[in-house]
Amino acid sequence: MKIALIRKQYSPFGGAERYIDSLVKHLLKLGHEVHIFAHQWQAASRNPQPLRGVGLSGPEAATGKLFFHKVPMIKGLSVLKVLSFAINARRLLKRERFDVIHSFERTLYQDIYRAGDGCHREWLIQRAKLEPSWKTILVRMNPLHHAFLWIERRLFDPKNTRIIIANSVRGKEEIVRHYNFPEDRIRVVYNGVDNDRFNPFDREKYRAAARETLGLSPSDRVILFLGSGFERKGLSFALRTVAALDDARIRLVVAGKDNPRRYRKLARQLGIRNRVIFIGPTKEPEKLCAAADVFLLPTIYDPFSNACLEALASGLPVITTKMNGFAHWIDDGLTGVRLDSPSNIVDIANAIKTMLVRGNKATRIWSRKKMAELSIENHVD
Repeated sequence: MKIALIRKQYSPFGGAERYIDSLVKHLLKLGHEVHIFAHQWQAASRNPQPLRGVGLSGPEAATGKLFFHKVPMIKGLSVLKVLSFAINARRLLKRERFDVIHSFERTLYQDIYRAGDGCHREWLIQRAKLEPSWKTILVRMNPLHHAFLWIERRLFDPKNTRIIIANSVRGKEEIVRHYNFPEDRIRVVYNGVDNDRFNPFDREKYRAAARETLGLSPSDRVILFLGSGFERKGLSFALRTVAALDDARIRLVVAGKDNPRRYRKLARQLGIRNRVIFIGPTKEPEKLCAAADVFLLPTIYDPFSNACLEALASGLPVITTKMNGFAHWIDDGLTGVRLDSPSNIVDIANAIKTMLVRGNKATRIWSRKKMAELSIENHVD
């Protein structure tokens, strides 16, 4: 098949990006011709400056061919970036014929849209529950959100998209509720995980070295927060929880793409500056999972967190909210805890205490069986 994949920024950082990289690799192994439409592309497992139409070689050899199409995007204001990418991607896609056009972005021309970012309308509703009213008013005035909603209305119009892929039942329900898209044209396909890369058996192999690199001692009790977009993922709640725990042994490792400045300031104000380690984006999340004792993501809204999936596949207990579509896969008290609210610091602290006491043995045993269902191979099929 001749397949077009659309992703605005394509890099090795972030769960969504790692997922697309793994999907591309598997599609190529199956012999498909893959065309990536992106403004920037840096693959995690291949030459970051690919030549157009060149097949892979070496350990990543495949029978398919990989093409890269650079989509122009206006620099400056975010609203201009969003609109110009969507419009230019449509223009470039119409120049060729594809068997399938599969978009991972809010775009204007596609056969299949994978709603990995969920519904922007739902995100605005969820954040309004937790932010002051003045901020909600400012958000509603922001043209960027109007642009997202304008594209989203066209994207979820049955005349413009043949199939929607939701990565959770929650995501499907939101699309039907907000846009009345036909249920029989929405497929729930859970995200896939590379069980060779993320597994409990590599924990001891990486753990000591990863902790040493992070400046952690063997006795530290390590909480891992991994996610891009710190506000939506609930980092402020994670910081307040660490302060509330008042345990000098607890360390919070924060990884992901975003500006950490205001969160560093919050850590200082809470008196936990020396207990929080900001490391930025990472290409080796499996090593961070090995270094940690608990994974925490008190997200305000997340259709399905890949980072939670990778953590559980690594045998790490996962604490997240019911606003995260991945929560469906957590067995409360055994492999993690599903929180009712991201802002309930007492509940988050109690969940951390419970999972630290329980340890990771049960998580490792259960997750290995459960994660086989969510293998990347099954996902691609």
